[in-house]
Amino acid sequence: MEKPRQSLAGLISISFGFLGIQFAFGLQNANVSRIFQSLGSSVDDLPFLWLAGPVTGLLVQPLIGHFSDHHWSRFGRRRPFFFAGAVLAALALFGFPHAGSLFAGAVFLWLLDASLNISMEPFRAFVGDMTRSDQRASGYAVQTVLIGTGAVLGSLAPAAFTALGVSNSAPEGLIPDSVRYALYLGGAAIFSAVLWTVMRVKEYSPQEMAAFNLQNDNVGDDENALTVPRKGWIWLMAGVLLLLLIAQFDLDKQLYVVGSALAGFGMLQIANQYGAAGNALRQILSDLVQMPASMRKLAVVQFFSWIALFIMWIFTTPVVTQYVYGSTDPTSQAYNAGAEWVGVLFAVYNGVSALAAFALPALVKRMGAPRTHALCLLIGAMSYASILVLRDANALILPMIGVGIAWSSILTMPYVMLADILPQKKLGIYMGIFNFFVVLPQLLIATIMGAVIRLFFPDAPIWTMLCAAFAMGLAAVMMFLFRKRI
Repeated sequence: MEKPRQSLAGLISISFGFLGIQFAFGLQNANVSRIFQSLGSSVDDLPFLWLAGPVTGLLVQPLIGHFSDHHWSRFGRRRPFFFAGAVLAALALFGFPHAGSLFAGAVFLWLLDASLNISMEPFRAFVGDMTRSDQRASGYAVQTVLIGTGAVLGSLAPAAFTALGVSNSAPEGLIPDSVRYALYLGGAAIFSAVLWTVMRVKEYSPQEMAAFNLQNDNVGDDENALTVPRKGWIWLMAGVLLLLLIAQFDLDKQLYVVGSALAGFGMLQIANQYGAAGNALRQILSDLVQMPASMRKLAVVQFFSWIALFIMWIFTTPVVTQYVYGSTDPTSQAYNAGAEWVGVLFAVYNGVSALAAFALPALVKRMGAPRTHALCLLIGAMSYASILVLRDANALILPMIGVGIAWSSILTMPYVMLADILPQKKLGIYMGIFNFFVVLPQLLIATIMGAVIRLFFPDAPIWTMLCAAFAMGLAAVMMFLFRKRI
């Protein structure tokens, strides 16, 4: 028995909630560094303040994936998670403008990231749940179009309010009104868009999913076949050793997060080995060990792709304001004009990603998904490198077009490939585990990049773009090498 073929309207409704989720992400990516600098943060402290996101995603996404795989109620399988996350994210966006300190801003960022992860993670599996195999490229492409559209609207929202006469600057310690109103709008957008999907899409029941007979023989499909990782002591010792080295040689304090994460992961494995871990944690750790080989290769590519993206999101504002607009003072008109132009640039790459998504299914038919992804990543790497030499605001649109092409592929191709190789019953948990390799790069950048800036280029954040170009170029090369084995 085959799943019914979805109409275009059906594909849009399945992913429509992502329009609101990405509206919120667009606001966050384009404005959080600006908000933190307005609240008194220095450039090299920005990565650490962004730390809430990866830590939250690392914890939330696999848990949500696991529970959404095993959950069913009269409200559905994935939909309750969409809705709960949307409500919490809306509350965070309404509260963010009232953060009066860096600490409060970091707390609101943590709440926002946790909420967005709760809503976002099941949407990846939802497309796989609701579409047949020959529609998955189109399903994820439609999702990418909605992601790009939402991010464009979110990125442009502050500039739009400024165009309507709302002030785009504020004294130190306060958030400009244009950003404040945009955050309010984002709260309404995510709630409304997710509610549309919840109300318009009826999930298949467990009986219907069983009748579709979509199970395959991929490793990890048997719920009872638990594998217990036995390398916990190695992870624990590595974490403790790093913590001792940081203390002994007075290394950057942000590295304590990395050491603690390594030690914590080791302790979880040890607890699991001796039967002290909960059932959900045992299943997650077992599935992590049993990842299909093709998924492991995609995870490495994803890791380096997202290193480049996080560098861009964190450092584009200080790069553009300093090198194009000639200001590092967050209270100046020039700085705020540059910060708003970053919102426009982010809208450009998100808009391009939405348009590029229409072409991806045709490219996949012609070149295959792996080659298509490798080509798009290479275009992104070249685009980041070009930012090093551009000093005109309008000229920066060109690299953003290339970044948009890469972004479209990053949002589409890995999930198209994964949906075809993963067992249906574990689609949620494996999508959550795959997102480890989205949040781990942010954790790395948040803890390492500030130290790199202080050590190698304390007054020249432009070189972060070279780091981004190198990371995405490496991802492109690996994708090309892996193409015949995925």
